Amino acid sequence: MEIVHQDRWELSEIAVTIAREAAQHVATRRAEVFGDNAFDERGDDSPEAVSTKSTPTDPVTVVDTETERFVRDRLARLRPGDTVLGEEYGGGAGAPGAVRWVVDPIDGTVNFLYGVPAYAVSIGAQVDGVSVAGAVADVVGGTVYAASLGGGARAISADGTVRRLRANPITDPALALVATGFGYSRQRRERQGAVLAQVLPQVRDVRRIGSAALDLCMVASGRADAHFEHGLSPWDWAAGALIAQEAGATVIVPGPDSNSDDGALTLAVAPAIADRFIEILRGAGGLENL
Repeated sequence: MEIVHQDRWELSEIAVTIAREAAQHVATRRAEVFGDNAFDERGDDSPEAVSTKSTPTDPVTVVDTETERFVRDRLARLRPGDTVLGEEYGGGAGAPGAVRWVVDPIDGTVNFLYGVPAYAVSIGAQVDGVSVAGAVADVVGGTVYAASLGGGARAISADGTVRRLRANPITDPALALVATGFGYSRQRRERQGAVLAQVLPQVRDVRRIGSAALDLCMVASGRADAHFEHGLSPWDWAAGALIAQEAGATVIVPGPDSNSDDGALTLAVAPAIADRFIEILRGAGGLENL
């Protein structure tokens, strides 16, 4: 069944509601598990508070898993029959034409551990691998970014104020503020560093915030002019890339069957510099899978 405009808006409203609730859960549980201190591997003195996934630098906390369960439970009540793909508990592709929710319970887990105020809950709704709605909740900042396909992008502040999002009208890539991120494996970081070394002299400056979802929302809101990163998983970009796209950015995302091991590029860039910034990446080898 085709997902029409009204359906997409309703999906985005569901994503906003659940993302906001989940963000409150994350904020509450961080204080309970880690207290007011910066990252302490002992957490709440439970050995299950922090563990690792792909590499020792790729952490997961009890709050990640709790929050994903929370989101799954809410979706099961509001959208019974939809499938879910989550960072912590996986999931399938879903039936053709059906809605699949793509969930990152905490995007920016390292920031969350250390108390760096840049981590988010990301919830996207996809149909056949294409994002049609989504929301990203900035846990510390309190803003929820949201979009529906064809319906534009918006930011909802903690007091309920809504503003439309538009990418910056910048016309010179040499003046671009560029956000990026790095993978967890040493080999990929080496390749990403080599690309960045060639990009950096050709732009204004670079920011490494530590949350791809928030980086993409920064492009949407004009707080950055571009974001590029290799090796992201669908839950990293499913909501944020749509928000950037609906704010007018030029967006490239991995194919629907791609995964982080492919090292494919995710890109969002202000439209007037898109062609020239893509050429900068091409010259640096940044259009290739890393």
